[in-house]
Amino acid sequence: MNASQVDAYLRRLGVEHPEPPADATATAAALRALQLRHLRTVPFENLSVHLGEEIVLEEERLWDKVVGARRGGFCYELNGAFAALLGALGFEVTLLAARVHGGEGRLGIPYDHLALGVRTVDGSEWLADVGFGAFSHFPLAFGERGEQEDPGGVFRIVERGPDLDVVMNGEPQYRLETRPRELGDFVAGAWWHSTSPASHFVRSLVCSRVTEDGGRITLGGRTLKVTGGDGRRDERELGTDEEVLAVYRETFGIELGRVPVVRED
Repeated sequence: MNASQVDAYLRRLGVEHPEPPADATATAAALRALQLRHLRTVPFENLSVHLGEEIVLEEERLWDKVVGARRGGFCYELNGAFAALLGALGFEVTLLAARVHGGEGRLGIPYDHLALGVRTVDGSEWLADVGFGAFSHFPLAFGERGEQEDPGGVFRIVERGPDLDVVMNGEPQYRLETRPRELGDFVAGAWWHSTSPASHFVRSLVCSRVTEDGGRITLGGRTLKVTGGDGRRDERELGTDEEVLAVYRETFGIELGRVPVVRED
C-alpha cells in the first residue's frame, strides 16, 4: 500500500496521518484508535454476495472496495484491508486463521475466519479484529489469559492445545490458530462463504457498524435494529426500496443502485 493509498484509507476512517517520527505511528494507543474508527466507519456487510459482485482477496482490490468504493465487507475483506494498512503504518501484522464456534460445540470450516495478530513498536502483541460483527471494540492483549473488559463485552483468550479459544461473555466465539497465514490461504473459505447454501452469508443479508455511543446499528434485509450504548434497543421494518436504499446511503455511506435480496434457490 503506497503513501497516497494510506492517506486515503486514513481519511476514510476520519483519522489524520501521524506526524514523524515514524515510531509514533505503530503504538498500542494508535492501534486502539484505528480499530475503533474502522468499526465505526467501515461496515461489516455481505452485500456483494447478493449483488453478484466478485470477492477478490488481493490487496489492491480490497483497497478499491473499502476505500475507493467506500464499501464494507466480511472478515476476509475487512481484516485483509486493515492488515495492509497496519503494515504500511509500521505494525508487524500476522494473518491468523480461525474456525467459528457453532451450535453443540461444532467448529466451522477451515479458514472460516481471518483475524490479525499485531505487534506494536514497543513489542506488545494484540489480537485485532474488525471483521467479526459484534465483537471487541478494541484489540485484545494476545498474551493475557484473564478477563479483558471491553465496551463490546468481557473477553478471554483460552488455550486449547496448540490453539486459542476467543471467548466473549462466557461464550466461545472462534478457535484461533497461531500459525502465520497468507491472504491467498483464505480464498477457499471466502468462496465457500459466498456460494454455499450452508453459509449464513448466503442465507441472509447484513450491514452493521458500531455507533459513536458504543452501540450498534444493523440492517438485516429490511429490518433496522439500533442498540444504544446503554443497551436500549429499537427495531423497525422498512417498507419501500427507497427507505432501504436511504438507510444504506445515510447510515452506512453505501450508494447502491438496487436493493440486494437473498437468492431463493
